[in-house]
Formats: sequence, structure tokens, C-alpha cells
Amino acid sequence: MLDSFYENLQKNRDELNEWFLKNYAEVEMPFYGSVDVRFSNWKVSVVDANYFPAGFNNLSAGSIPDLSESLKKFLLDKFGEIKHLHLFPESHNRNLGYVENLLRLKEIIENAGYKVTIGSLELNRYALLEGINDDLRIDKVSINSNDELEIEGKTPDLIILNNDLTAGVVPGLSGLVEPSVEMGWHKRKKSEHYFQLKLLVEEVSKILDLDPWLLMPMWFVSENKCLEYEECTNKLAIEIDELIEKIRNKYEKYGIDSEPQIFIKNDKGTYGLGIISIKSGEEIKNLSKRKIKRLTYGKGGTSAENFLIQEGVPTALSSNSSILEPVGYSIGGRELVWFFRSNSKKNEFENLNTPSSKFLLPDEVNKEILEKRKLDWYDLVSKLSFIAMGKELN
Repeated sequence: MLDSFYENLQKNRDELNEWFLKNYAEVEMPFYGSVDVRFSNWKVSVVDANYFPAGFNNLSAGSIPDLSESLKKFLLDKFGEIKHLHLFPESHNRNLGYVENLLRLKEIIENAGYKVTIGSLELNRYALLEGINDDLRIDKVSINSNDELEIEGKTPDLIILNNDLTAGVVPGLSGLVEPSVEMGWHKRKKSEHYFQLKLLVEEVSKILDLDPWLLMPMWFVSENKCLEYEECTNKLAIEIDELIEKIRNKYEKYGIDSEPQIFIKNDKGTYGLGIISIKSGEEIKNLSKRKIKRLTYGKGGTSAENFLIQEGVPTALSSNSSILEPVGYSIGGRELVWFFRSNSKKNEFENLNTPSSKFLLPDEVNKEILEKRKLDWYDLVSKLSFIAMGKELN
């Protein structure tokens, strides 16, 4: 169905480019980030947006020069001439993939001409972290009386935060930090991203003369630990059924032969934790204790209070009998680099971000996944999402 609107995308390209340039001039774009995209032939949507991406190692090594150039431009425009960047990581000392992510980030930063140190108080007990292809050297840090991080008595010019601060702001982040500590999961909400994205999608949909639903999922928020109270859960079940009916009406309007599904997500969360899918409101009233525990569990043992109730967008993309979804990474938010998350144990509606997922480079997937018509849609919704990420902070 998106094919029938592709001509609109092409003929309105100049007006669309002007719209993007205007927004880039008005919004402070995020330092970096990543987006998960779903393409279902009838719609294309960003289903998750991350301010602290942890998969740079899944990108092609050939993308390093462009990412380094984007990084240097972002820093020069915002901070002028600086020399020493400190990478402040998560404390995943046993996660080999995450260590590879840090090694790749270090390579990107050094390739841009900056000095790089890496470490945190929690990692001070390590000299090296073991990776898959190499080990990562950890620099010992201290915190001065101004709550600034120091390495060998010197304060870095800028801290690059690669820690999503789920449990709250940690010591040593009082200097210049990118991205802002305000975007950590202790404060940020997924629903705020979709609120900002909705406004942008509505503007772009007018330019393209198409239904905004084709470019983003429907959603609403359940607040205040609703699953703990029967009266609230009953009300939530009704609201979920109403959302499902809205989706079903869209399916009927566009002749889509599929059964609507809903994702319920922790409104503050990452790594695919705290996510379940359902097909009716009745299911939310009859969740097993195991599913409730899974839904309310957050990274680091944090407990979810609010939930994003989000339309499930199936993926129509597959390669070698495994379904997949595009994942876009950007430094500066204007240009994206892609890999594909693949999962042979999941169906087209399910969350692919599980331990069974694999990561494929563009040259490892079927050629039809990289058709220009598809790539243009991935690119459009992803760039809208990065502007929305900027607006969350602005």
C-alpha cells in the first residue's frame, strides 16, 4: 500500500526537504541515537527510539569515516575546539557485545581526531574489559569536589554518556555531557517521544497527502501502576479494546487482512525489557503472575509504574527464513547508518530484541529489503524520530 503513496513522496521532495531544513535549524538535534523501524507494506513506523545506543559494533566498519565526520561536525558546531572526550559507559563488564560497542565508539571518536578515555567509578576495579575481538582498556576515574569526573587529576573537555541512567544520575556528571543526563530513563518517557513525533508526522502527512497512521503507531499511556488495581485494570481493558477497534477500522479501510495486536511496554525502559503483546483487553485482566512480573520488571531491578500501550506493527521483511527489522544509527540525527535485527524464533508481530536475535549488515540481507522505495520510507520516519528526540529535550 505504501507503494501507492510513493509518488507523493517523490513529487513533494523539494517541499519535504525545505520542511526538514527548517526543523533542523529550529531544533537542537541529539548527539547520537538509534531507532527500530517496522515496515509492513501498508505502513512504516519507528517503534522505539534510543538516546544511548549500544550497538555501534553491529554497523559496518566502512561506516566509521562518515560517523567520525558527523561526530566532529556536531562537536565543532556546539563546543568549538575541544580535545579530550571521556566515554562514560554502562557497567556491563561481562557483556562482550557491549564491550565491542565501546571499542567501536572509541574508534569513531579517535578517528575524528580526539583523545578518548573510558571509565566510571563502578568500573574502577577493572583495568581491562574482555571483548570478542579485543580487550578494552579502562581508565581509573575520580570525582572532585565540584562533582566533576577526573582522569589522572584532569577534567575531560566533554563526557560522552553511553549509560541510560535508569536508576538515576550518578556522580561525576556535572561537567559538559552529551547526551544530556535529562534524557536518561530516570526521567525520560517513551510516550513523550511519541507525543512529539505525532505532531511532526501530522505536518509531514499534510505535505505528502497521506493518512498519518501510515507513518506511526497508535498509542496511549496507562499510568500509576494500574495493573495492581482490579478497577483500573478493568478500565484499561476497555481502553485497549477501543484501541484495537480503531486499528481494525483502519485495516478495513485499507483492505488489510490481519488481526490487530497491541504491545504493552514500560514507559521508561530499554533492552526490550518489560514488553508483552496481547490481542484483546480481556488478556490484560487475566495475566499470569509470570507475565506481570515480566511486564513490570525494568533494567537493574527497577519497577515499572507507567506503560505505553502501542499498536503492534508487523514486519513484512525477511531474509533466509528469518524475519527482520531495520535499525538506524545516527550521530547528529541527520544521516543514518543501518543494520538489520534478525530473529528466526519470532513471528512478524513479536518483539525481535531478544537473546535469539542476530545482526545483519545491509549486504547480508535480501536485495528487495534495500530497494530505494523501502529505504526512502525507512529514512523518512527515522529522521522524523530524531527530530522528535531533539524536541523532547528542547
